[in-house]
Formats: sequence, C-alpha cells, structure tokens
Amino acid sequence: MLAELSIKDFAIIDEVSVQFKEGLTVLTGETGAGKSIIIDAIQLLTGGRGSAEFVRYGTKKAEIEGLFYVDHDRHQAYHKAEIFGVDIADDGMLVLNRTISANGKSICRVNGKLVTLAILREFGQTLIDIHTQHETQSLMDVDRHIELLDLFDRNQIGQAKADYLDLYKEFDALKKRYKELSENEQEMAQRLDLLEFQYNELDQANLKPGEDDELEEQRNKLMNHEKIYKGLHDGYNALYGEQKAMDWLSLALSSLENARDYDDEIAKKAEELANHYYMVEELAHGVRNQLDGLEFSEEELDSIESRLNEINRLKKKYGQSVNDILEYAASVEEEIDQIKNKDTHVSKLEQSIHEKAEDVALEAKQLHEVRKEASIRLTNAIHEELKDLYLEKAAFGVDFSSSEGSAQDPVIDGKSVKIGPNGYDLIKFMITTNPGEPLKDIHKVASGGELSRIMLALKRIFSKHQGVTSVIFDEVDTGVSGRVAQSIAEKIHGISAASQVLCISHLPQVAAMADTHLYIRKEVENDRTTTVVEELDTPNKVEELSRMISGAEMTETTKDHATELLNLADKFKKQHA
Repeated sequence: MLAELSIKDFAIIDEVSVQFKEGLTVLTGETGAGKSIIIDAIQLLTGGRGSAEFVRYGTKKAEIEGLFYVDHDRHQAYHKAEIFGVDIADDGMLVLNRTISANGKSICRVNGKLVTLAILREFGQTLIDIHTQHETQSLMDVDRHIELLDLFDRNQIGQAKADYLDLYKEFDALKKRYKELSENEQEMAQRLDLLEFQYNELDQANLKPGEDDELEEQRNKLMNHEKIYKGLHDGYNALYGEQKAMDWLSLALSSLENARDYDDEIAKKAEELANHYYMVEELAHGVRNQLDGLEFSEEELDSIESRLNEINRLKKKYGQSVNDILEYAASVEEEIDQIKNKDTHVSKLEQSIHEKAEDVALEAKQLHEVRKEASIRLTNAIHEELKDLYLEKAAFGVDFSSSEGSAQDPVIDGKSVKIGPNGYDLIKFMITTNPGEPLKDIHKVASGGELSRIMLALKRIFSKHQGVTSVIFDEVDTGVSGRVAQSIAEKIHGISAASQVLCISHLPQVAAMADTHLYIRKEVENDRTTTVVEELDTPNKVEELSRMISGAEMTETTKDHATELLNLADKFKKQHA
C-alpha cells in the first residue's frame, strides 16, 4: 500500500505530506483545489512523463516521494528489485523518489539507489494502477490482456504454461542453432577461422584439469621455503632435539606402566598414553622425512611463474579457471565439428525440430484449451459485475487469434502457427454496450460513463489477481447519477477489499463509502496559492457531503440526506465485511 506521499514545489503545491490508510480513501474538494495534481504527482512518481511545467513557479525543482509497503516476497516488486539490484528491507518498505528540475531533467531513486526513469516505471507498474476517464494503465493495454487472463486463473493456467515453457525453451534453442548453421556462409567461415585459432591456442597450451590450483600451491611452498623449513626443524627439534619431548613422554609411559598392575585406572591411562606416544613418534618421523626431502630450486620457481603467467593470459580470454578453459575448449571443438559437418548437423537439427514441434504443439494446444475455459468463467463473472452496474445489456467476450507460423513452427488444427513464451494465443478483451451490435475492442466502446463502469467491472474482477498495492480512480464516476452512482460506489469499495483504493470523486455516494475522507482546499498566503489536505471527521463529512449534494447552499434537508448516505454506507460495509 501507499503509506505516505510527500510533495514539494509541484504545480500549485508548496509542500504537503499525506498519510494514507488501507481501504478506500476518497479525495474531494472544489474544482481547481489540487485533487488531480496529487494524482499527477503519483503518476510522475511511478514513471509518468514529466516536464519543467510541473515545477512550482519561482523554485528550482519539484520533489515527490512515496513510501510503499509490499506485504510478501512473492510481490512483483521483489522480482524487480532482484533484477535491478535494489534492496528491500524485511518489513517490505519501498521508497520511490523523483526530482524534476526547472530545466525538465529528472533524477529517480528507489530505496535510495539512483535508477533510470524506465526502471522507476517498472517498479511503479507493480505498485500503482491508475484509472482516469481517458486512460488506464493496464486494462486498456491489449498487450496485457493475456497476462490478465492468466492471472485470473493463476493455478490451472500457470501449471499448463509452466509445462509448455519447458518444451518451448528447448524448441526455441533448436531453432536458433538451426538458423546459426544454415544462414550466411561468409559469417560461418569467419566463425570457423576464429574457432580454429582458439582451439589451436588451447591445444598447444596442453592444460591439465586443476593445473592452476596445483601450481599455485607449489609456488606458495617455494616462496615460503624458509618458513616451512624453520617450522619443520623447530618442530622436530622440540620432539627429539635438546628439548627431548619424546624422552619425557617415554619417562611418563614407563612410570605409569610400573604402577599399572596395582590400579585398573592407571592401566587404562598407561595404555592410552602408549597409543599417543607411538602416534607422536610416527608423526615425528614424518616431520623428519619431510625436512630431509625439502628442497628449494630457483629454476623451478621461475618455471612455475612462467606457466602461471601463460595460464592467466588464457584465463583473461577463455575462463576464470583451467577447468573453465577446458570446458570452453570442448565446446569450441564441438562447434568446429558442427560447422565442418554442417549438412549432417543441419539435417539432424531439422529432424529434432520436427519432433520437438509435435511435442510443443500438444502443450500449446493444452494451454490454449485451459485459457478458453478460463475465458468463459471470466466472461460470466464480468457479466454479473456489469449487471450490478446497470449495464445488463452489455456483452463482454475474449477474442482468441493466432499468427501464421513458418515451416518449422508447430502445426495445430491443420495450420502452422507462430508460438512464443505465451503459446500461440493472441488475446483481446471485447465488449459491446448495444444489443445486436458486434463485439468491439474494449478501447473503442461508446460513452465515457459506460467506459467508466466497464473499467470498474473489470477492475473488480482483476484487482485481487494483479498484485498492485494501490488502485487510483480519478473521476471515473463522471456522467452518472442515482442508482448507477450507488452501484459504482459499492464496486469501488469492493475493490478496496483486495487493494488500497484512492479515489477522486464528485459523487456523494462514493464519498459516503470512504473509510478515509480527505478534503483538498486552496489557501492564499503572501499572494501565493497553496494546496492543503485535511482528513475529515464525521461532522465535517456531513458538511462536505451536503455541499456535494446541493452545491454552494447547504440546508438541513441536504444535511439529513448526507447523514442518511453515511448511515447506508456503514450498513453496506458491515454487511460486506
């Protein structure tokens, strides 16, 4: 959720900090007070297009900062953080910051790390979904419709997609290799020259597995010859030299053995000491043998250094260890064989591609069928939502299509189809609001009022699947009233059960449904206009709802109506808690 938003020197806002809560937060106020400016600030914070026009007149820069909390490590934001090297604390805190200078340049940060605007947008799309009268971030984006359908039935589609992806990756790798071998003879000849040069260089080096580690160990011994000699010499001298440790151990053993016949415990200790004595004696002989065999050769050290220099030169080109280099050499040898015997390998690849295409076609078809079943359930669910919004004559549908494939692509239902990571399905959400009219692309439907309700119906279904922490509605209720307004209010509150919702509204029915009601007003101080945000208590809510119902003039009747709206909203929320 968005926990706090700080805005400084942005448009008419001097400086404001707003704390948001879970559930439904409604923002109201007079036209021009700055409600939409706050949404504009959130859009910029999450990667929207900015310009110098947003910087408050007479200041050098505008700064926007948002504190978000993501509640579990499966949230998409964690995946983005891993990709872009951003640390997220254990409490799931994520701070987005954007500064826009008076010359229009932006500086973006995520949890203090400088990022590009594109990366900021990647994070923003996982955190906020903004809906206005004229645009939406995801539901109107045809390219994301397949993603939304997959999210709607995450379990069944997810499993079918995982099974398909395993085969698709193998199939795609075979096609890429086929393309490499069968295209551009000149590039292939140049590639062969390079590979043969590399192979000859590595072959002449005559590397052995683990050779670098062995040489490093030998060099370390030779470079520390004096320390090794002193350690062995002093150790042996302590055992058999002037300090005569072995003599003392022998004396101790004799003393215990003289008394062993009179005490079982002494006998055990004598036997234990005897075992240790012979172990130490054997160790001492080993130290002496190593000391006798210790030699130092300047020529050997030079030879090792020379060999290691040669290996390090090869490491810079082919791998971080000798074993890595040998693995690379084996891959080079294999590729040389494939190029020199290209026709044979191409023929084998063609056969492998054909066989894999049959397997991947079965999984792609299964993925398609699972999606088809999910689309029926999605269609039924959205129809129910549309009925609640008094669009019972509207019809929704999911359009499935595919692109024609190449000769190597899988054949499904008698035709070659182009496949990708999502299978072969091309999906669009379609709708019509007039009986007898054909389904059309969802962004081509009629009036703004209808479109707003359609968006709400879709959002009501998808909000619990998308994973965004906050959903923002900016005057999506324009052009409706009466029972439709009440149904919109109920739908918006229903969405807040799955995601935090921030809503700018002119409808008293929506404002009455708020869990938190923020009032936005303008103040003029020192001939400058500023925006002030305040949370309303119940008496002030009644006054604001009265103003929304009647306009400038408030009466006892409008206040009674406002109180009734609040009571009805409380009753609805308790029934649906």
